[in-house]
Amino acid sequence: MLFNSYTFLVFFLLVFTCCWLTPNPTVQKRILLLASYLFYAAWNPPYVAILLLSTSLDWWLARQIWLSDEPARRKQLLVVSLLCNLGLLGFFKYGGFLLANFNAVMTALGVAYHPVAWDIVLPIGISFYTFASLSYTIDVYRGEIRGDCGFLDYALFVSFFPHLVAGPIVRASVLLPQIVQPRRATTDQVCWGLALACFGLFSKVVLADSIFAPIVEPVYANPASFGAVDVWAAALGFSGQIYFDFSGYSLCAIGLALCFGFEFPDNFRYPYAARGFSDFWRRWHITLSTWLRDYLYFPLGGSQGGWLLTIRNLMLTMLIGGLWHGASWMFVIWGGLHGLYLVIERALRNPHRLRTGEPKSSAIGPILLTFIVVTLTWIPFRAPDLHSAVTIFERLLRFDAPNGLKATPLLLCYVTMATTVVWQFTLRDSSLAELFSKLGRIPQMAVLAFCLITMFLCSGGDKRAFIYFQF
Repeated sequence: MLFNSYTFLVFFLLVFTCCWLTPNPTVQKRILLLASYLFYAAWNPPYVAILLLSTSLDWWLARQIWLSDEPARRKQLLVVSLLCNLGLLGFFKYGGFLLANFNAVMTALGVAYHPVAWDIVLPIGISFYTFASLSYTIDVYRGEIRGDCGFLDYALFVSFFPHLVAGPIVRASVLLPQIVQPRRATTDQVCWGLALACFGLFSKVVLADSIFAPIVEPVYANPASFGAVDVWAAALGFSGQIYFDFSGYSLCAIGLALCFGFEFPDNFRYPYAARGFSDFWRRWHITLSTWLRDYLYFPLGGSQGGWLLTIRNLMLTMLIGGLWHGASWMFVIWGGLHGLYLVIERALRNPHRLRTGEPKSSAIGPILLTFIVVTLTWIPFRAPDLHSAVTIFERLLRFDAPNGLKATPLLLCYVTMATTVVWQFTLRDSSLAELFSKLGRIPQMAVLAFCLITMFLCSGGDKRAFIYFQF
């Protein structure tokens, strides 16, 4: 059930109306829980059982950790949670990948090995709800949150439909207290939530799907057929496509949750205005980068163990972050490149700058450099295989080759991406809420009307799923 579908619109209106007309907070939570499971069942009904199993197990394990005073038993229960959650994630998401690589190794050694075809469908959203659920047991083990919440509250935290299949990765410490206490959205929250959903759908339908996707898809499907102008447009276009697709989904999720009175954390903060790669990861997919920082990088030792250990911790974190996106060596390469950038950036910083964070200079040079490197690094992320990625890099320099894309969409892609970078540079230290609030009532209505009209005009084509649904 896609956010950008009429089916979801009907679903949301029904759920919102039922909750709005129900004064009892417990009944509201039951409605939302039932709706969330129906929403998930719309993708693949049998996999609801996996979601319920994961939820029940983590709720019970966290409660046992909370009730136990024995450090050894608490650690054992945490290990069980980690093994079960990561085991499920590994089996469904990486089983085929591991089997294929094992088969390749056997073939290289001259061993005739013919495994059974791996036909298991990846449960949608498993990467997101696994990380969200793990945050609960880990935080209970650390003593940072209580482990005595009711099953209804916990199940709603894990399965709440706005963030269930593609994030943001909302931690238990953020969402559970909001669920436990009775909540009812104010009129202002509902209005702003609907506006955010409108902006998110505009980003997805108009920008990601209608402007960038028609440039990106043909070039990445057959890069050898295009010249440098086309390939550069596709490289820049994918930077725009993945940003507007995923940030659009995040805006929808944040807005829809706000309509029910729940506040989600921001997931993007003008990432293409980042001054350096550490700044980029403070602005891109914030809920994932902070999750990896707090639950992986810091437990590994962070930057406290010396230079070599810091390099190890950075590289491991980014390699695992790349692999989290999918069972492919291309994602590992992408994560490894970002890890390398962070290592180099850290090596080039002087101690003063390392303490104070990003440089205070407002020059656009570092921003453009970061943006270009990030854009080029998206190539292995998007390319289906290494050969295609290498071909794209080669074609970036083939200005003598003929270009096959039409001039108008090509120009629109370049102009939209340039506008995006300038817009993010201008607003890098502000927020969308702050910007929108400065507009008068009539300009606000005009902006929303423009988004709705352009979405309607662009809605006649194929409905593309959000890119991060596959992760």
